[in-house]
This record gives sequence, structure tokens and C-alpha cells, in this order.
Amino acid sequence: MTDPATTSARRIAVAAPHPAALDAAAEAVAAGGDAVDAALAAAAALTVVYPHQCSIGGDLVALVRRPGQPVTAVVSAGAAPAGIDVAALAREERMPRQGAQTVTVPGVVAGWRAIDALGGRLGLAAPLTHAARLASDGVPVSAGLARTIDVRSAELHADPGMVGVFGDGDGGLLGEGDPLVQPALAATLTELAEDPGAMYSGRIPASIAARLRELGGAHTADDFTAHRAETVAPQESTVGGVRWWVAPPPTQGVVLLGILPEALAADAPDRTAELVDAVHRAALVRQAELGDPRGGAVDVGAMLAPRGPGRVGALPRAGRALGDTVAVTAADDDGTVVTLIQSVYQLFGSGILDPGTGIVLHNRGSAFSTDPAHPGHIGPGLRPPHTLLPVIAETDDLVLGLGCQGGSAQPWILAQVARDLIGPDADPAEVLGRPRFVVGARDLGHEAMTLVAEPGSDDAVAAASLLGLPVARTDGPVDEAGHVQTVRLHADGRLDAASDPRADGRAVVLDAP
Repeated sequence: MTDPATTSARRIAVAAPHPAALDAAAEAVAAGGDAVDAALAAAAALTVVYPHQCSIGGDLVALVRRPGQPVTAVVSAGAAPAGIDVAALAREERMPRQGAQTVTVPGVVAGWRAIDALGGRLGLAAPLTHAARLASDGVPVSAGLARTIDVRSAELHADPGMVGVFGDGDGGLLGEGDPLVQPALAATLTELAEDPGAMYSGRIPASIAARLRELGGAHTADDFTAHRAETVAPQESTVGGVRWWVAPPPTQGVVLLGILPEALAADAPDRTAELVDAVHRAALVRQAELGDPRGGAVDVGAMLAPRGPGRVGALPRAGRALGDTVAVTAADDDGTVVTLIQSVYQLFGSGILDPGTGIVLHNRGSAFSTDPAHPGHIGPGLRPPHTLLPVIAETDDLVLGLGCQGGSAQPWILAQVARDLIGPDADPAEVLGRPRFVVGARDLGHEAMTLVAEPGSDDAVAAASLLGLPVARTDGPVDEAGHVQTVRLHADGRLDAASDPRADGRAVVLDAP
């Protein structure tokens, strides 16, 4: 998009939800790294400082745009173990929320390797060594982590591995500002710095599989060896004169594409009402249609047109969709844009920390359906419906990298900010600070589909009332409304970035040497 020769010095923009991630990115850039290296360094650091939202025991989905090349999707979503007892689970109404049955093979490290192969200059040894140092030396517990420790205290106390890391030594749990030291994780990260493939062969998977079998899982080291990150063509669409790229199923990117027409509509008195209606319908269609193409046909068309005749009546018994994650976005003035999302799914994932490796394991498998007729049904080697939703958009004026925390609400969160972020004169920090709404049911702690509204979302509240949709008002900004991270590369080579004020992070534009 820009000619590097016309700029006096290279610059790289990064946005992430924790300051330690930005420090790691700055170290990578100072060492000669590009936007790919900056994103990977930030991502590795986050697995240490934000273990309630991401770890190397979770999954990763990313989009990478390199100058002169098509946008590439990296989907490193792990599968259910080969020995999973499908018949026993089919007798249950839903998948369990946590526990060994919800752990699929972690995809993060394989995803990092795939991203690095798309253009990183430094490799993974440096970011993993930096992350190991953070784990060994310790970092202060952030406000966001402290909130989650309090919310999930019962689950943490129930697992010896969790207590060993997040306990205060006196029967309580760590609080904001306390040092979080993770020696077992530091040793694992050091091993991975020598050989990232050790995540899928040898001591690390053997330790994890053994712990999961102790807790009733069916995992073996062979399940880890079988994992591969997919490097695939993204789902692409032109909406509102803007080109959009998202990852394909089993991720929910197509759900965002389905509601963008309402999100990008010209100013009109009923624009918010139309968006709320589209979001409500899209949530129902996604619950009925999203699944893994490995397990059968996925009706992408229904999710791209949520107001069409989709299955929105008596829905199959899908799993829980509550989720959490971190997003990192990075852009280089050479035209590279990276948006990377990694996650343990629900807060602290499965509630299991393997003491032998220090790894928090995700519960992505809780999103499977126990109904064999559902597109998202559980089965050996299948991946569950996935919430991770990185986005790249391009106009004549700029390229936008966008991602957020927010579980299954990610399409609604991103739809509310995308329209203004593609405007070159918009202040991205101001856009991310505006009040938002989300729609969901069990994923937001409600039994019925409900609109959750931050103060200032009066138009959305009114629209929900007209639709007969229950409303839950919050007292202020809430984590459920998402932690959006964004970078923008303008046509003139200018970079800007913003990090959501609901998170603990920030955004920077770094001068490359």
C-alpha cells in the first residue's frame, strides 16, 4: 500500500491488552523485527501475564497481510482426542463447562510457528526466551487478572495446579499487584525456545496427557503429535465498498460478514434498531449452523444472510459459548498487517493447570454439541465451533487490523466499531471508548437471549424492547463488551493504533532501527 522508500524510517504499530506485551514487542522491533515479530513477541508475553485469558494451552486464529501477497488465515484450533467417548457424551444435554472432557489439543504454539513462517525475521527463540524470563522473574498481577481470580476463586481452589500458581501460600489467592511467579511454565517456555516442536512431541505432551487421563480425559501423546496448524485462504467479502477478510469455519468470522450490511449502513434513525435485529437473528443462526467442515457440511450461506430462512427455531443442543481471549494487532509501514487472537476460551479455561508444565489448559471443547446431528457435534479429531475472530479490512484510504476479546459476542462488538474505524479521520481511541451492547444467552450468564447494555446504549435498549428482547443494563463499561485492539495503516504511510480502555493494555507506534 505504501512505498517504504518514501518514508524516512520504518515504523511499526502494535496494540495489546497488557503493557508487558508492548514491552516485548518493542524489544523485538529494537532487535530488527517486523510487525510479524512484534505480534509474536506480544503474544508470547501474554501467555505469561494474562493466563486467565490465554496460554500455550489454548488455541490461535490469525490473519496476516504481507505486501503484494493475498491475506492468509492461520487456523490452529485443536481437535478432540481420538479416544473421546462420543456415545457417553451424547447422553448428556450439553458438554460440561470445565474439566478434562473439555480440553482439546492446544494450538497456540503451532499457530505461532505458522505465522512466523509467513514473514517473521527473528524466529521464535527470542520471544519465548523473553516470555520464560517473565514467568521466572514474576510479574505483578494486573487489575484484569485480579478481577478474574476473584470471580473464579472456587475453580482455582479446586485444582492443585492452579492453587500452586495462583495461591498466596496462606490458603488465599493472589490479588492485584502481588507477584505472579511461574517456574514450571518458565522451564516449559525455555524448552520451547530451543524447539517449538516440543509442544507436540516429548515431555510436554506426555505430562499434559497424563494429567488429563488422571482427571478422566482420553488424551494421549499421539493426539498432540497429530496436530497441524492450517494456513488457508480466508473468507472474503466486499461490504459497503470495503474489502473484508475473516478466518473460515470452524471460526465464526462469517457471522460478522453477515451483519456488516446493517453495521455499515448510512446514518438513519433506525440504523441501531436494524443492527440489533440482525445481531439477534445472527446469534440464533450461528448457534444452529456453525461447526467444523471436517465433520460435515457447514451452511456458510445461512450465516452470511442471517435474515434468510435459517434454522432459528428449535435449536440443537449446542455447547456453552461463553468465552474469553486476547487480541494482538500489529502493522508495519511496509504494508504488513497482523491480527492474532489466542485464547483459553472461558476464564481460566478448563480449570486445570498441569503442574508438570505450568500450562493452563483451555476448555474449547465445551463449545461442542452433544447432538450428533448438529454441525458442531463432538467427534474424534473434530474441532468445536470457534469464537476467535481476527479481521482485516481495506479501503482506498487505509488497511485496518482488528480483533477483540469477547467470546461469542465478538461479531457484535466488532460490528459496532468497524464502521467508524474504516473512516481515516476517526480517532481510534475515542471509537473504542464508546459505550457498546452485546447480545447473548448462556454465554453472558442469561438463560434467555438478552441484550446487555453499557450506559449510553439507549438506542440499542429501545430497539431490544421493540423486539421483545430482555435487557440487562450495566453500571459502567464491562469486560463482556470486549477488549478491542486495532491498528491502521493509512495510504500516506501514517500509522495509528488503539487499545480498548476496558483492558489493561495500550497501543504504541515504534520506530524501527
